[in-house]
Amino acid sequence: MRSDSDIKRDVELELRWDPDIRPDDIAVAVKDGVVTLTGFVRSYSEKFEAERDAKRVSGVVGLANDIEVRLPSSDERPDPEIAREAVSAIKSQLPFTYEHITPVVNNAWVTLEGEVEWNFQRDLAERAVRRLKGVKGVTNLIHLKPRVAPSEVKRKIEEALKRHAELEANEITVEANGGEVILRGKVRSWADRQEAERAAWRAPGVTKVDNRLTVGLLTMA
Repeated sequence: MRSDSDIKRDVELELRWDPDIRPDDIAVAVKDGVVTLTGFVRSYSEKFEAERDAKRVSGVVGLANDIEVRLPSSDERPDPEIAREAVSAIKSQLPFTYEHITPVVNNAWVTLEGEVEWNFQRDLAERAVRRLKGVKGVTNLIHLKPRVAPSEVKRKIEEALKRHAELEANEITVEANGGEVILRGKVRSWADRQEAERAAWRAPGVTKVDNRLTVGLLTMA
């Protein structure tokens, strides 16, 4: 198991390696493998990138992102303007389903509401608004309404996990109750844990993923 000091050093290096991050205003603390990010950034996308960078570091088992978004005055925009651009951005990414998604903006925070069939559509809608000028945060409340038979969900996820070379699929078990999925077992890193969850979400019919995978050294047969 890696020491907290090593994890802290690597998270700081990862932040400095990212050209989209201004790391001087971000502080990193680590306790028992759980990383806490504090400080401030100038856009929501920068806050999101900082979180993603930290999660990539080996040994990270959890993360609290307490970074504050402080928009420059030149980037501040009225909510109706942000909402109109959010609708346009979602339409450009999801031309056939955008009408089922409603962005609600309050104090520069965007909440996405609505219903789609696939999780990738929900993710695309969030990515479409994440980098919009003036946005301080995004909450994704889009619901999934799949058309896939529940019996297919478990099989498709297990097949997807086996296709991922970086994952030890034999260490992961999948439980499915309709569209609700539970992942159990152990993976090598927080990044692998997230990748397994993403693989589960990509399966048609999944409406919820309960990721109970633990991070640690694998016992190879």
